[in-house]
Order: sequence, then C-alpha cells, then structure tokens
Amino acid sequence: MHVPDGFLGPQTYLPAYGVAGVMWAAGLRRLRARLDAATLPRLAVVTAAAFVLMMITVPLPGGTTVHVAGIGMLAVLFGVWNAFLSLSLVFLLQALLFGDGGVTALPVNALAMGLVGSLAAVGAYGLLRRWSRDAALFAAGWAGTVAAALVMAGVLGLQPLLSRAPDGSPLFFPFGWRTTLPAVVLPHLAVGVADGALALLAGRFLAPRTASAPPGRGTEAA
Repeated sequence: MHVPDGFLGPQTYLPAYGVAGVMWAAGLRRLRARLDAATLPRLAVVTAAAFVLMMITVPLPGGTTVHVAGIGMLAVLFGVWNAFLSLSLVFLLQALLFGDGGVTALPVNALAMGLVGSLAAVGAYGLLRRWSRDAALFAAGWAGTVAAALVMAGVLGLQPLLSRAPDGSPLFFPFGWRTTLPAVVLPHLAVGVADGALALLAGRFLAPRTASAPPGRGTEAA
C-alpha cells in the first residue's frame, strides 16, 4: 500500500508534510507526557513486528502488491497517537533503508495508514466492543486496512487532475479513480481479513500486558 517517490506531485506532498508535521509534533508531546516505562518496550516490539509484516509483500496481477500492515493491532493496543508515530517511523525506515515507499510520499503514507487507519480501527472497536470484544478486535484490524486503502486510492486518483504537462498528459501518477479505487481497495478488503485476525490475536494475548487502559481507548491510551 506504500506510495513510492514519483507518484505524487508537490501539490499533494507539500501540504501533506505541513499537516503531518503538526500531527507528529502533537503526537510527540502526548508520547512524552503519557507513555510509561512499562509500555515503551512493548510498543517497540509490536512496532518492529509491524515493520517486518509490511516487508512481506504479495504480488498481484497488474504489478501491484499487498501486505499486512498491523494498523489495527497498534491502534487498539496503544491508541491512535502511539500507532501514528510508530507507523510513521516504520514508513521512514522502510523508505530510507529499503526504498519501500518514498520520502516525498512519507506524509501521505503516514496520514493515510498511521492516522486515518488508526482512527478507523479505534472507531470500529468502540462501536462493537460492547457487543463482542472478539468481533470488535477483528473489525478494528479490517477497518484500519480498508480505510487506509480508500485514502490511498483517493490520493492517487487525484494526481492526474492536479498535475498535467502542457500537452495534457499527467506528470505523476497517471490513473484516475476508476482505476485506483478497484485496484487498491478491492485487494485490501481481503488483506483486511488477515489484519483483522492479527488484531484479534494481539488483543487476546497482548492487551492485558501492554497498557493500564483497556484496548481500543484510542487517544485516551496514547
């Protein structure tokens, strides 16, 4: 799901850096104020697991790939802000060390997966947890992945409208929403099932030991 360098024009990534910069600063303030010594090493371990999972990609017809992201797992266990910062760090390291994703695309990847995906995951958990905790955990993993895919598809499909050469040809990503929505979102409906199972397992076995607050408390746990 990572967007690489060269796919997004400056009309997209420069404002995204501005928004992401504000969110990173706010998240770091919360991290310093609320993260305790018992939670930090566990957050680091789960973040490392997400890093590894994202490096395992499955190729699809048409030249695209998909991977499990662990968005719901991080968001439910540690809250939106911690998940956002952790995933942002993962995207930065993957871009710098492995060329997976891009530096110019970093804020879009971080906002789509780390922030929107985490908010969707915590929201889904909050809606369902009184009915069934297991269903809520699974829904959190699925919703985080699908929400991130929707944002990514929307941003990519917007590029031909934002940046064109004098002859009318797209300067960056060339395909519109008719292509990006099915190409990006449909595979992630299935990937979300794997992310849902991952969030379910993590919530069952790790939640009592990760933080004093119950899973899925979102920004309250951050």
